Amino acid sequence: MRTATLGPAERTEALAAMAERELDVLVVGAGVVGAGTALDAATRGLSTGLVEARDWASGTSSRSSKLIHGGLRYLEMLDFALVREALKERGLLLERLAPHLVKPVPFLYPLQHKGWERMYAGSGVALYDAMSVSSGHGRGLPVHRHLSRGKALRVAPCLRKDALVGALQYYDAQMDDARFVATLVRTAASYGAKVASRARVVGFMREGERVVGARVQDVETGGEYAIRAHQIVNATGVWTDDTQALIGERGQFHVRASKGIHLVVPKDRIHSTSGLILRTEKSVLFVIPWGRHWIIGTTDTDWDLDKAHPAASSADIDYLLEHVNTVLATPLTRDDVEGVYAGLRPLLAGESDATSKLSREHIVAHPVPGLVVVAGGKYTTYRVMAKDAVDEAVHALDKRVAACVTDDVPLLGAEGYRALWNARAGIAARAGLHVARVEHLLNRYGSLTEELLDLIAADPALAAPLPAAEDYLKAEIVYAASHEGARHLDDVLTRRTRISIETFDRGTLSARECAELMAPVLGWDALQIDKEVEHYEKRVEAERESQRQPDDLTADAARLGAPDIVPI
Repeated sequence: MRTATLGPAERTEALAAMAERELDVLVVGAGVVGAGTALDAATRGLSTGLVEARDWASGTSSRSSKLIHGGLRYLEMLDFALVREALKERGLLLERLAPHLVKPVPFLYPLQHKGWERMYAGSGVALYDAMSVSSGHGRGLPVHRHLSRGKALRVAPCLRKDALVGALQYYDAQMDDARFVATLVRTAASYGAKVASRARVVGFMREGERVVGARVQDVETGGEYAIRAHQIVNATGVWTDDTQALIGERGQFHVRASKGIHLVVPKDRIHSTSGLILRTEKSVLFVIPWGRHWIIGTTDTDWDLDKAHPAASSADIDYLLEHVNTVLATPLTRDDVEGVYAGLRPLLAGESDATSKLSREHIVAHPVPGLVVVAGGKYTTYRVMAKDAVDEAVHALDKRVAACVTDDVPLLGAEGYRALWNARAGIAARAGLHVARVEHLLNRYGSLTEELLDLIAADPALAAPLPAAEDYLKAEIVYAASHEGARHLDDVLTRRTRISIETFDRGTLSARECAELMAPVLGWDALQIDKEVEHYEKRVEAERESQRQPDDLTADAARLGAPDIVPI
């Protein structure tokens, strides 16, 4: 297997190759499910294409809570099958598929009532641990433990003494969701899938009742490609109904969007060595360790406005601050918030009017010959959803196709990661970097770190950190454009790195330098650099303005004040 590079030339070649001959499977949508579906199909030996209207993971899959978890609240709903399935996937990712990207994370659950609550919550967490171990892939995480109030406050001094009588501590896992998807896409491409971002499906081709292909517009150049495929998989998440409408049919189910927002605050604002999980009247609230930051989320409200750029309102931000401050000894204020992001969950409608109770299970359907639809689900179980979608597509192919193997296909960067981690001090000395920098790279790229070190060897200036976002090296910006399919400044500041939510300036101070680093790779002139920077600055200002608005309608209108596409 070769390691695929997703630069500008490879994108052009991929679009031409997809239009040149009929594919076995064309996947529409490069969120985590679409990317996983492309990898599943390619590793079964199927000729596979993947197209995405914007950037990898630019929708829901870059705006999650960044957790790989079984879902304790689904256990409370007695959805044992979903929890068991998710815990098995969590174990696979931690142990075999992506140990460089998926990491254990501890959570503290404060108890507010003596006696019965410890017994009730403790039995639930004990069952959670038991189901994890019984899956065969859960032995790598510590089991839960019961803490007195004194011990809990030593773990989390940030908590008010009157906010708890004791606590439980348990473990789940986390990842950088957008980086995970970018790695999935590159892995699929390494196994032969042809992949292209900024390639929007504008219509389907039919022969009688059967869907036989898609008309795909190159958003960058305006050109259009006719891509034929034996089977097309619609994996467009909250856009599922819109994509179905292109063939004049909504399909057999409806996907409803639920908005969840998250706040990012600096690490020093909350003194704790563990994440926190808190109950609210509607759902649960997480305080999640995130490098030198905390992520606080999430909300769960119905959303029927713009899907591409869901907006967080002032009311959303106040809701999260109000709830987290009920347990913090030193309350957070608006001035503590570095970043805010909003995402939409694709929920299957029909089970309940309350979005927090809509199904997180997934559905695979074949509404018309040649078109498979996969929808619903949760990030953690993306691989199972992908398997089910390809299984459905394979039924209609006139040839024998191998069974799914993705439970044994590590993502790029996983092979050799642990050995390189053990050798990180030597790698740092050889590269002339601090060992903390090498650790940072290994936990983002795994064994692909060697490719970044090659860039630095060729141009030592790339070893320097970005002055306004020092967690990231300049080499990472170049690498995003040359190897990871980043086409625009927004792709790099928002998804390949998380500078847009990890700095108080939201990336505006890094924008020009990043654009200048990307320019030689993407062939930008000075005018295009200016356009990229101006577009990004307008996006940030529109987001800030939306977050000052009192409700969803006004926030949505403010966010739509920024242009969506960077002109070429």
